[in-house]
Amino acid sequence: MEEVPHDCPGADSAQAGRGASCQGCPNQRLCASGAGATPDPAIEEIKEKMKTVKHKILVLSGKGGVGKSTFSAHLAHGLAEDENTQIALLDIDICGPSIPKIMGLEGEQVHQSGSGWSPVYVEDNLGVMSVGFLLSSPDDAVIWRGPKKNGMIKQFLRDVDWGEVDYLIVDTPPGTSDEHLSVVQYLAAARIDGAVIITTPQEVSLQDVRKEINFCRKVKLPIIGVVENMSGFICPKCKKESQIFPPTTGGAELMCQDLEVPLLGRVPLDPLIGKNCDKGQSFFIDAPDSPATLTYRSIIQRIQEFCDLRQSEEENLINS
Repeated sequence: MEEVPHDCPGADSAQAGRGASCQGCPNQRLCASGAGATPDPAIEEIKEKMKTVKHKILVLSGKGGVGKSTFSAHLAHGLAEDENTQIALLDIDICGPSIPKIMGLEGEQVHQSGSGWSPVYVEDNLGVMSVGFLLSSPDDAVIWRGPKKNGMIKQFLRDVDWGEVDYLIVDTPPGTSDEHLSVVQYLAAARIDGAVIITTPQEVSLQDVRKEINFCRKVKLPIIGVVENMSGFICPKCKKESQIFPPTTGGAELMCQDLEVPLLGRVPLDPLIGKNCDKGQSFFIDAPDSPATLTYRSIIQRIQEFCDLRQSEEENLINS
C-alpha cells in the first residue's frame, strides 16, 4: 500500500491536496482536483520496473557536506568489486549532482533506447544515472520547483533501463523535503530495504540527523544504520589520532544509543578520499590498507547482511 505524508489531511478533507503536508506527494494534484485518492499510476509502473532490482538502499543525511555522495559512490564501488554483482547508482540530488564528478563520468551523456534511458557505466557491473548527465555544462544551475524535481525522480525510477540489478543505491540531497518524499512514495510498492544515514561527529550535524531519523520513522522507512563520517584523523606518519570535528555531545555513538538505531561504523578522515573523488577514482584502489578503507569494508558487509536478512524474512513470510 502506498505511503502517505505525515499528517495527511485525507482525500475527503477540504484541505486535500492543499495542505502544507501535501507538498511533494505524488497524489497532490488528484486530491486537490476532488478526484479522490486514486494512486499515481506511476507507482504501479515503477513497482513493475523494480521487479528486476533485488535490493534498494537510500543514502540520506540531514546536513549537507557530511560526505553522503562520497559514501554512496564508495558503497557502489565496494559492492561492485564482486564482478558477479550488478550495481546501480542513482543520483537524485537534482540541484547539486556530484556523482558524475566522483565517479569519473563528467561530460557523459544519457542515451535512449527502445527500453528507456540507458545508464552510464563505470564498469560492466556498475551503472550510474544523474541529472548531471542532462546538463550542457557541470556549472549549469538547476533552478526547479518541487513538481519538476518530482517529475524527474519519477522518470529516473520508471524510465531508466537498469536491467537485472542486485543493489540500487539512491544518493539523495540533504534534508527531508520533496525529493525524499517522492522517492519513498514512488518506491513504496516496490519495497525499499532501508536507509543509511550519514553524519559527522559534531552536534551541528547530529541535530539534523535526528530529524532525518524521525522522518524515516514517520514514513515507515527502515533504518539500516548510521555512519559517522570524518570521525577523527589518523596521521599517516606518527599514527596519532586527532579529532578535527570533536564529538562535543557524544557523537553518533551516543545519538544511536539514545535513539536505538545501529551505528554501522566511524570512517576516519583521509586526504586521499578527497583527492580520489576529485579524480573520479575509487579510494579503495589507491589506499587498500587505509583505516578508512577497512572501516568502509566493514560497513559494506553489515549493509549486505542487513539486506540479506530482510530478503530471507520476506521469503519466509511468503512461504509460511
